[in-house]
Amino acid sequence: MNSATALTTDPLRDTVRWLAAHTCFPASRLKSNAETLLCFAAVAAAAEEAELQRRFLIKSRDPAQTSALRAHAMRRSQVHFKCDNSAKV
Repeated sequence: MNSATALTTDPLRDTVRWLAAHTCFPASRLKSNAETLLCFAAVAAAAEEAELQRRFLIKSRDPAQTSALRAHAMRRSQVHFKCDNSAKV
């Protein structure tokens, strides 16, 4: 997995990686207010990512509805059927 997709897949994991890279986490830590702010930002980013994924889900077809629409279209086409009696034997 490349680093571009890793940044967008799990914001909480990315925050911990950032803390480890820039603050030598967990050996040295930021002030509690700063860590809290980073954690809230990560949770907000995770919620936003989940909302974006949920928004663009493809809805599956309902077989019963598809069948009902097909039958309705067939009945409508049969209403206008005209019998041609011009070719008499």
